[in-house]
This record gives sequence, structure tokens and C-alpha cells, in this order.
Amino acid sequence: MSNAMVIVLVLFVVLLFTGLPLYVNLGLTSFLYIFLTGTPPMVVVQRITQASNSFTMIAAPFFILMGNLMNTGGVTRKMFRFANVLVGTVPGGMGHANILCSALFAGMSGTAVADAGGLGNIEIQAMREVGYDDDFSCAVTSASSVLGPIIPPSLPMVILAVTVGASVGRCFVGGIIPGILIAGSLCTMVAIYANKRHYPRNPRPSVRVVWVAFKEAFLALMAPVILFAAIYTGVVTTTEAAIVAALYSLIIGLFSYRDLKWKDIPKIMLSTCETTGVVLAIVMTANIFGYVLTVAQIPQAITAVLTSISNKFLFLIVINLFLLFVGCFMEGTAAILILGPILIPAMMAMGVSETQACLIMILNLMIGVVTPPVGVVLYVTSNVAKVSANRVIKATVPFLLPLFIVLMIVTFVPAVSDFLPNLVYGVQ
Repeated sequence: MSNAMVIVLVLFVVLLFTGLPLYVNLGLTSFLYIFLTGTPPMVVVQRITQASNSFTMIAAPFFILMGNLMNTGGVTRKMFRFANVLVGTVPGGMGHANILCSALFAGMSGTAVADAGGLGNIEIQAMREVGYDDDFSCAVTSASSVLGPIIPPSLPMVILAVTVGASVGRCFVGGIIPGILIAGSLCTMVAIYANKRHYPRNPRPSVRVVWVAFKEAFLALMAPVILFAAIYTGVVTTTEAAIVAALYSLIIGLFSYRDLKWKDIPKIMLSTCETTGVVLAIVMTANIFGYVLTVAQIPQAITAVLTSISNKFLFLIVINLFLLFVGCFMEGTAAILILGPILIPAMMAMGVSETQACLIMILNLMIGVVTPPVGVVLYVTSNVAKVSANRVIKATVPFLLPLFIVLMIVTFVPAVSDFLPNLVYGVQ
């Protein structure tokens, strides 16, 4: 490794702990390497253009827009009410409703932070009013937010698929069974807590109450149905489906539910642009940083070390431990862009399918968003609930156990990731 690369990596790690925006860190360290090695500056322009000039990446801002429209348009409240009516009668019913609603909302937002921020306020307040502990409510809300990037559509999945050249459709379908397993494991944890702490359950609702709740949530529930049907029938591409879903969200918010007002549109568009801008800034600077790593032959060295581990079981354990560690300290999008081109080929070289490799990476990094010290979702939930971050972190730690169990299942049972994609698209 050259002296220039050593300086760049040390500076990158130091800046990572200063609170400097990640895209600034990536840009500065990349420019420093280019300056130290005398690389033509035009390379920077070329890499930025290449990173942003992607048809599939257009899906990202439209998925973000869809989530913002759904959240502002009152859709989340109707979905939570419907989920609560369905499962609120079992012990710890609102905890189960919290998880079910996260699974439903995942089909629209595709991000963990949007789930925690969008649904969190509604869920935690509702659970607080009927006697649930704030710590428990925050823990369930934080842990269930992991469903957002696993159940399709998933923004991190789109970014990873584009980065490594994988099929977005196969990755989307591959996330369905792992998402169901995560929801089921979290519900089991909620049931254990509910029986131990004697949490309340709702009275059994009448058929009329169920019907009314279903009617209110029906149009919202149809969003992922329309999305999947459009993609898997070949009517539209994944990118075009994101545009259709955003338009659908706008129409039902304005004209059906009427909770979304025309005056809200500028604020929603501004929020979408801000989030998209940050994502694209990370994508572009991470592309330059990835180029720097490639020139310095870091990916080749890491791949050689990893593939030298002849035991597949040990290899996958090392990959998981490494990604969990990275997820605790680095923002998911940057980790995907930097490590995806390195680790996905290495896993595939060990006989792991492309879809399974992508899901292993996404699930590890998303567990990182609910794992201290960086765990951004923990702090979002803390802010929403007005509860100290330390209390939220302490309460959430036990809920990491079911997430780790599902991670091991996804890692060592290939059919969990590959069965549905092979069924829909054929065996690769």
C-alpha cells in the first residue's frame, strides 16, 4: 500500500469520528489522494458524471417522494388503525400492530429512518395512551424499522443493485421471505414481553369496525400491490414503477383521503430534494472514493484475503462480523457504495448467489442503524418519543437477538433469499 493511500485511509477514519458530513469526508480524502498521486483532475468529473448518470437511480427520489406523500397525507394513521384492529386483541396487541404497520409501510417508504420518523410518533403516542412503557414502545418502533429496507421496495436495495450490477427485481422479491421472518421473530419477542409485563389487549372488534378500518386503509394498501403487479408483469421497469407509485400517492392523498393539501406540496418537494441531494452527494463522492481504492488495489487485496478462507462457514461468519462492525459506525448508503463492489463478488466467488449476497449485506447494515454507537434510528426514535437516547438504546438491545437469528438464517439457508426470485424469474 502506498504512503498516499495510508494517509488517505487514516484521514478518512479520523474525519469519520468528527461529525463531518460523510460526503464531505469522502470527497476530501479522494481529492487528497488524487492531488498526492498527480492523477488528472478530469477523473473527478468523469466519476461524478458516471455515478449520477444512471436510469435505475432515478427510482431513488421517487421512492423518497412516495414515502413523504404517504406520511404527510395521513396514510400512516389509517394504516396503524387497521393494523391495530387486526392484531390488537392478542397480548401486547399494539406492539404487534406496530410491527405489522412497519411491514405495511415498508412497501411504501423503503427506508428505516422514514419508518421510525413517519410512523414512530403515531405508534409511540398510541401505545403510551393505553399504558405501554415508553422504553418498550421505543424499542419495538426502532427494531421494526429494519423491515423498511428489507421488504420491497427498498431504497438501499436499489442503490446496492445499481452499484454491483445486480437485478433490482430479484433483490426486491428476495427480500419478501426475510422480511416475514423478521416480523415474525419480533412479534415473538413482543409476546414474551407482553406476557411477562401483562400489557393490555384490545377488545375484540366487531365485523363492522374491521370493515371500516379496512376501507380507510384500502387505497394505501393497494400501493405496494400496484407497484409489484406493474413490475412483475413487465408493464413498467423498477424506475418507472417508482414514478407510478409516487403519482398514485399524490392522487389518493389529494383527492381520496384529502388529508394532503396543495399547500403541503412545496414543503414535501423540498424535503424530497434535500434527502435526494444528500443521497446523490454520497453516491457521487463514494464513486470517486471507490475509484481511489481500486487504483490502490485495496479491493483486490481484501478479496484475496477473504477468498483465502477456504471454509465457507467461517468465510460467511467473518463477512457478517465485518459488516455488523461497519454498520455500527458508517452510514448505510456509503457502506453499500464503498464495500458492495468488494464484498458481493467475494461472496459470489464462494458460491453465494448474487441475491443472497445482496440481502446479507443489506440486513447487516440495517441492523447497524439500530445498533449503538451511531445507530441513527435510535436517535430518531429518541427524538420522536422525547425519551433519552440511553433509555432507548438499553431497551432496544434485547430486540437485536431476533434480528441476529434471522440474519444467520438468511446467511446459511440460501433458499430463504433465492426461492421466490428463482420462482418468479427462473434459476440463474
